[in-house]
Amino acid sequence: MARVTRRRFLGAGGAAVIAARWGKQRLPIAFSTLGCPKWDWQTILARAAELGYAAVELRGIQDEMDLTKRPEFAGARLEQSLKDLAALDLRISDLGASTRLHEYEPEKRAAQLDEGKRFIDLAHRLKVPYVRVFPDKVPPGQAKPATIERIIAGMRELGGHARGSGVVVILESHGDFTDSPALLAILKGSEMPTTGFLWDAHHTFVAGKESPAETYRQLGRYVRHTHLKDSRPGATPGERTYVLTGAGEVPVREQVRVLAAGGYRGYYSLEWEKRWHPEIEEPEVAFPHYAKVMGEYLKDFKAEI
Repeated sequence: MARVTRRRFLGAGGAAVIAARWGKQRLPIAFSTLGCPKWDWQTILARAAELGYAAVELRGIQDEMDLTKRPEFAGARLEQSLKDLAALDLRISDLGASTRLHEYEPEKRAAQLDEGKRFIDLAHRLKVPYVRVFPDKVPPGQAKPATIERIIAGMRELGGHARGSGVVVILESHGDFTDSPALLAILKGSEMPTTGFLWDAHHTFVAGKESPAETYRQLGRYVRHTHLKDSRPGATPGERTYVLTGAGEVPVREQVRVLAAGGYRGYYSLEWEKRWHPEIEEPEVAFPHYAKVMGEYLKDFKAEI
């Protein structure tokens, strides 16, 4: 892959800033730090501001996935980090925990719930509205209905911990839970003022085999945040290759239209999985491209937002 120079980056960024402005307001777009695993805190914020993003979604910074262990969010540094965000008029859309609620072995489950609670506490201190968690897997030898009940119990425990904090725990469509019936069972069972849904629209389309309209019809009232990304079939059956937004077969434009028409008021967040897939485009390419494409999509649906 060709090296992206600073001049090339800023040139693309300048164009994206223009494309990503909507009147006097920034577009409601964000990017996950999964897409820029080499960037430090200051670089993340600087690039987000340069490219016209309104928010960043924190899913690890550099080599540390547990945000509660990052120096930027400890002690007096936390107040400075809040000032860093305010200086650039940026928000943190959510904190991405690795919490997996399917775990049933007591020690593993306790560790997962402890992480979720630590992230909720950090989100409260950072004034971040959401913490993402996973339903994840149906463990071998375990029944899916029992796993769903376990996930519900985990959501309710974390939702209870979040009470009074200003934080909502959002469950992502992920792993073995990408179809609306299973997700709806969890969301209904765990429904509280402090719980909600993160719609990974790629997963419900590719793995769940659902149209955007069908997913939103069933789950739309729970949606608090969304992940968008594009892909096409890979070299082997079942494999997917992530591509720049609009270059694949995932109907991202239609997903945006469905959200806008449904009255969604959250961020349209790019989950560019560079950390897990180092072969895909660099953030210096993917992030300005997303800002430009989303500027076009949201301009088309401006009347619906």
